[in-house]
Order: sequence, then C-alpha cells, then structure tokens
Amino acid sequence: MLKPSVGVALEGLPYIVIAAFTTLIFAIIGCWPVAVLGLIATAFIGHFFRDPERVGPEDAEAVSAPADGKVIKVGRAVDPMTGDSRQYIAIFMNVFNVHVNRMPVSGKVEAIRYIPGKFFNASFDKASEDNERNIVVITGKGNQRFTMVQIAGLIARRIVCWAEPGDKLKRGERYGLIKFGSRVDLYIPDGYVPTVSVGQKTVAGETVLAEKRSA
Repeated sequence: MLKPSVGVALEGLPYIVIAAFTTLIFAIIGCWPVAVLGLIATAFIGHFFRDPERVGPEDAEAVSAPADGKVIKVGRAVDPMTGDSRQYIAIFMNVFNVHVNRMPVSGKVEAIRYIPGKFFNASFDKASEDNERNIVVITGKGNQRFTMVQIAGLIARRIVCWAEPGDKLKRGERYGLIKFGSRVDLYIPDGYVPTVSVGQKTVAGETVLAEKRSA
C-alpha cells in the first residue's frame, strides 16, 4: 500500500505548489488583489489536505470512524457487495473537514471495487447508489466483514484509495482520501451496537462508531 506523508496528504502537494507559485507571480508583478486571493486559496487548499495524527480508542474491539465529518444516517441498508441488509453508518464530509480516510477496524483488505457514477450532493440518499464510489471490503477479527464505501460528492471529483487487496492494515491506519467534499458509508456486522446518532460530529480514527455487543 502506498502510504501518505504525515502532516499533508501527498495528493495535495501539486495543488498547494501551483497555488503558492501563482500567488508569488502575481505578488512579484504587483497585482496585489489577485495575489491576496491566491494566498487565501493556498491557505484553504493546505487546510483541506491536512493529515494530522490521531489517537485511537482504548477498546481494541471498538469500530472507529473512517472519516471526519457529521453522521447523517444510522440504520440498515443493503450492502453493495453482498446484497444483504446490514447495519450502516453514513458520514458526510464538507470542504472544511480532514478528507483522509482511515481504517475502522484492523483486518485484511479482501476486495476493492470502483464504480464510476454521477456527482450528486453526497448527503442525498441517491448518492450511495448513483454517485462515483469506491468499495473496500475488510475481514476483521473472527472473520467479521466490514464494508466501507467512499462516495464522491457535488464538489469532489476524485476518489483516492491507497489500499490494495491483500493488505493487512491496523485500525486508524490511512487507506485513502476523497478530494473536496464527500461521504463515507460503513456497513458493520450485527454483532456490533452503534454508539453515534444522526448529527454527531466524528473524528477519523478516534470517534467510536460502534462497540461489540456483550455475549
């Protein structure tokens, strides 16, 4: 798996460099209004592609958030890989959130499936079926299956996935990102109990989304 840099995602460096270089050119030629706008754009892009370190939950069996953002759905839906009805949690990321996605559990990447599609607002229900998306299937402890779906949004036009089938990754490890606004759906086994509610903010790698049900 290609691992990103710490601090800033590698995919963001070209955007940051181009914006900074353009800002510098306009500053040199004395076009200050455009230079100021360029400086603001450079700061925004750098902020968007930030990639901070995170500290995972103490419970080794807890499911952590795969994305920063806001919970917009908690319920049941059809797993796009199996067709089974499963518990799922959807997290919407706006342009101000960190967009690096992280593993919700430790496990092996069993399959990855990219599906081209449209670019509706990622908060809409139809986004999970119509938008461009990337599905990652993970087998965790006890052969429990988790399905993550990276969904492009109205502004997002590029899904990045660093993981590859066969990779064994730890919970909280970076596996991808979505550029400029998007959504991540997570399908979890019935042996887990969701611990978040609609409207709650999440921090990738830190917020506990679900806990294993006691026997």
